[in-house]
Amino acid sequence: MTWGKRWLLGAFGALVAVTWINPRWPAEQALHSSLTVVALIALWLLRKRLDTAQWAWALLFLALHTIAARWLYSYVPYDDWADAVFGVRLSEVFSWQRNNFDRLVHFTYGVCLTAVLRQKWLRSLETVLATSAAYELLEWAVAMTLAPDVAEAYNGQQGDMWDAQADMAIAALGALVTALVTSLVSYARRRSPAAATR
Repeated sequence: MTWGKRWLLGAFGALVAVTWINPRWPAEQALHSSLTVVALIALWLLRKRLDTAQWAWALLFLALHTIAARWLYSYVPYDDWADAVFGVRLSEVFSWQRNNFDRLVHFTYGVCLTAVLRQKWLRSLETVLATSAAYELLEWAVAMTLAPDVAEAYNGQQGDMWDAQADMAIAALGALVTALVTSLVSYARRRSPAAATR
């Protein structure tokens, strides 16, 4: 494993450790973190096939998920953070009625998975939609099998009956944005004078 990958993994490990200091909801945080463990095992098995940039994209998503798991997604205090740093509360600026950190994480999932896969845009979109749907089915299974308060804490729907559809749509948007940016950068490189002289 390269030095860059080790450094990124170490930074991620430090973040995980910090999020477990005096956890507010340890059982629910552990349930969220179980998927992180699965993802880390997959990353480790694929470590020779992923370059440092792909490794970084994957860990960026897992970092946001880890932060969200600390506060069960629904209670991430981004308004307090924004107020402390910028003097504004995002929910007031954008008239949000719910905690939207989960939307950020789903969008980032689409962005990061597309960046990791490096496939054609349609294949990336299919993969993001398929895995997003599989995750929403997992949330449905949680809702059907666990106690209602635990299921709500894990799923974080916040009363939104279209939460699953919105999550999948915003992940797809993240995939499309990344595919578009990648295509534009690739096109610009091919059209550059340096590329023409090769």
